[in-house]
Amino acid sequence: MTEIGSGPSIVWYRRDLRVTDQAALVAAAAQGPVIAVYVLDDELARHHKMGAASRWWLHHSLSSLDASLQKLGSRLILRRGKCHEELAAISRDTGAQTVHALHHYEPWWRNAERAVAKAINLVLHDGNYLAPAGTVLTGGGAPYKIFTPFWNALRERMPPAPPLPAPTHLETPEVWPASDALDDWDLLQTTPDWAGGFRDEWTPGEAGAVVRLEDFADRAARYNECRNLPSVEGTSRLSPHLHFGEISPAMIWPRVVDAGGSVDVFLSELGWRDYAQNVIVQFPEYAKRNAREAYDRLPWRNDPQGLKAWQRGRTGYPIVDAGMRELWHTGWMHNRVRMIAASFLVKHLLIDWREGECWFWDTLVDADYGSNAVNWQWTAGTGVDSNMFVRIMAPLTQSPKFDAAGYIRRWVPELAHLPDDKIHDPAIPPRGYPAKIVAHTEARARALAAHDQMKRA
Repeated sequence: MTEIGSGPSIVWYRRDLRVTDQAALVAAAAQGPVIAVYVLDDELARHHKMGAASRWWLHHSLSSLDASLQKLGSRLILRRGKCHEELAAISRDTGAQTVHALHHYEPWWRNAERAVAKAINLVLHDGNYLAPAGTVLTGGGAPYKIFTPFWNALRERMPPAPPLPAPTHLETPEVWPASDALDDWDLLQTTPDWAGGFRDEWTPGEAGAVVRLEDFADRAARYNECRNLPSVEGTSRLSPHLHFGEISPAMIWPRVVDAGGSVDVFLSELGWRDYAQNVIVQFPEYAKRNAREAYDRLPWRNDPQGLKAWQRGRTGYPIVDAGMRELWHTGWMHNRVRMIAASFLVKHLLIDWREGECWFWDTLVDADYGSNAVNWQWTAGTGVDSNMFVRIMAPLTQSPKFDAAGYIRRWVPELAHLPDDKIHDPAIPPRGYPAKIVAHTEARARALAAHDQMKRA
C-alpha cells in the first residue's frame, strides 16, 4: 500500500461541516493537497435516513462549507452513493491514498468507517465531542450507564483541548474528481415549500453558528433561570449547529465557561450530548429497543387519530399544541416543551415512544440519533438512565409554572385573546380550537393501569 502522505488526501465530511477546529482538515492540509468530500449515502442508515428538516439544513450547511473552502483556495466535492465506493473511486481517479475523517458513533457511520478502512487508508480524528465516546470509564474500566457519574468523571477531564485554527490556505490536487451539483440532490422541499419558518429562524453554516454562540454568551450566566421558560430566549439554540458540526464543543466551552451564574448547568447539557454518544456506543439500537426489557410488555395503544392530533398540535392541551406547532414551523422546539410534549404522547396517549422518536427524527433540524433516542427513552422510563414511568407530567400545571402564556399566544393564535389565567386551560375552547382529546385524570389512571399490567405480565 502506498505510503500515507503521498499524493492528495481526502477529507471525508459527515456531521463536521466546518473548517475551524476540524482536526481531519488540519491533518490533511499538513500532508499536501486536499480533496474535501461529502457523500450522500441514503442507504447506509436505512430507517434512520436523514429526515426532511435535516435535509433542508444539510443543503444550506454544505453550501456554506463550500464557500468557506473556496475562501481557502479549495472546493467541496459532492458524491451520492455508498461511502466506501465513492471514496475508493475518488482515490483511484486522483491518486489519493489517505482519507482523514472525524470519529462518528452512530451505528451506520461506524459500519461505514469499517468499510472505508478496507478500501483505503483511513485516519480517524477526534473533535466532535468533549471526549471520545467510550473513553470516559468507571474505576473498573467499564463505560458509564448513568449520567451523573458520567458527567462528574467527564468534568474532571475538562477543559477540552484548545480549538484548532482553520488552515489559511489549502493546496489543490492536480486532478479534481467529478462532483454532483448540490441542487440536483433535491434536499429542499419546494412543492409545497414548507420551509419559510426555517428560513426566518435559522442561518445554517459555520458563520451562523458563531453568531448564535456570541448571542448566547451574553446570556449564559442566567441559563438555569431562563432555560425552562418557553416565552423567553433562555436556551442557546446551538443544537442544530452542534449536530451538523458547524461548531465544536471545544469552541463553545472557552467562550462561556467563565460567564459565572448558572453556566455550569449549560456545560452539563454539553456533557449530556457526550453521554448520549456513550450510550449508543454501548447500545447501538437504542432508538429501536427498550433498554429495560420489562417495557416490552407494556400495552401501548394503537391510536392513529391520537398520534395525528399530537403531530399537528391539535390535542386540546395548549402547551403541547404550541410546542408541536413550533416544531412544524421552525424545525425546533423549546427544551422544556419537548419534555412536556413527549411525556404527553407516551403517558397521556399511551403511544409507543418510538412513534415520537420517528416524528422528531423527521421534523427536527437538530435530529441527533443519540440525543433523540436517549431523551425519548428517558421520558418513557425505558432507558438505562430515565425518569420513572409512573411520574406523569401534568401539562396543565407545567404551563403556568413556567409562564408559557406568551409562548402559547405565538403558536396557538386561536387562544391569543385569552388572559393569562385562562390561556393554559380554557374551560370552553374557542371556535377553531379542539377540546381535550383525553382528560388528564383519565389519562393518568390509564397509564398507571398499563404500568401495573406490565409488572404483572
